[in-house]
Amino acid sequence: MGALEDIRFVEEMALELSADCGSDSGAGSGSEPEPESNKEIEEAVKVLLQGLGEDHEREGIKRTPFRVAKAFRDGTKGYGQKVKDIVEGALFPEAGLENTAGYAGGTGGLVVVRDINLFSFCESCLLPFSIQCHIGYIPAGHRVVGLSKLSRVADVFAKRLQDPQRLANEICSALQTSIKPAGVSVVLQCWHIQFPETQKNNLDPKHPSEFEMQGWVQSSVCSSSGVLENEGNSFRDDFLSLLKFRGINVDSGSSLEYWCPSRSLKMSKSGVTQSAMISAVASILQSLGEDPMRQELLGTPYRYVHWLMNFKKSILEPKLNGLSLRSINSPKRIGGIHSELNLPFCSQCEHHLLPFYGVVHVGYYCEKEEEVIERSYIHSIVHFYGCKLQVQERLTKQIAETIYSVVGRGVIVVVEANHICMISRGIEKIGSSTATIAVMGEFASDRGSKALFLDNISKSTASWG
Repeated sequence: MGALEDIRFVEEMALELSADCGSDSGAGSGSEPEPESNKEIEEAVKVLLQGLGEDHEREGIKRTPFRVAKAFRDGTKGYGQKVKDIVEGALFPEAGLENTAGYAGGTGGLVVVRDINLFSFCESCLLPFSIQCHIGYIPAGHRVVGLSKLSRVADVFAKRLQDPQRLANEICSALQTSIKPAGVSVVLQCWHIQFPETQKNNLDPKHPSEFEMQGWVQSSVCSSSGVLENEGNSFRDDFLSLLKFRGINVDSGSSLEYWCPSRSLKMSKSGVTQSAMISAVASILQSLGEDPMRQELLGTPYRYVHWLMNFKKSILEPKLNGLSLRSINSPKRIGGIHSELNLPFCSQCEHHLLPFYGVVHVGYYCEKEEEVIERSYIHSIVHFYGCKLQVQERLTKQIAETIYSVVGRGVIVVVEANHICMISRGIEKIGSSTATIAVMGEFASDRGSKALFLDNISKSTASWG
């Protein structure tokens, strides 16, 4: 989308949102929301589910409005937190060089905390993005701050609607103001999930990195103050060197026109259903204590709805390029077990309306030696069932049943996925992943074939870092 189109779209959204939200559209960024706003978010989520063709009373999503409201609350609780409350009482006396910043503990020793895993909600599309935060500071005044407080301060600002550069600036400024060091530097490595329209599907079946496989957008940003702000300063050089120990290169960030992938998508006028959904998202922003009329948020309701509509309920049966599944053959002569591994997918958790993503591995017996389903067709099956509100267990079963209806002899499907609902909210189990398996036909009784297929997966993923 060009700059002029973006401006025009934002202006149109401003007019629509001002009509929907009224003159007192919000308490402003960071204000305390009223407790009853939880119910308002839940009602808005029901509108979103209806717009997706779902019955919000259906078993499985009955409590989705409650869960989504809680997820948004958890993801924006930073608005109600103060850095002063975290840092107070956590500044400890430590001897160092007198009246100078040098290479001694306390007054002058460089302190770096690396690999702080965070998640934040993107202010442009309301999808969570992944962050690795690295903080360095040079103590002054013969005092140091408790190391855990650095990550807690970072989390305060991550738990708000954010943009990477502003997040880095706010963390840096807050630490400089609260602990008064000789200097602070904050480096963020951020990854944003792609929208289906822009996701790459022609990936090498040999594993690249996990984020690269999903086509995530990466950006690295930095914010510094005090003596760490000066290019060529020895302290800054030391800080960057300590990051390089972990393979972190501050200069490796991408120079994208837009950080959020949704900003590059073409905007179009929405129908009545989507208009109701857009108004519902604007009310969610307002309930969170944000101002839907804030410049950076004007297009956010549309972009979030645009994401959700990729997972609208469909009554269509799976057809691949207009052909019945049973007519898909390939001239390859491969007997025995045929495997298609590392098929990337992205779906939407029906419990929290948050993405889960990963890879699908499929193995099957060929009914006839000359019949092999092409990889692109199996990927189409994965995409068909992924593009709806889902749970991983059901997704695995549906893929297996569909392929089994084609080959008829035996199918095994393994799905490996990361659930953003597990790592960006609640228990925040960073690094956790979920694997599910579905077995049909001869694979259910042939333990040797099943073990062979699973061993192939193990070998193909051995190169993952």
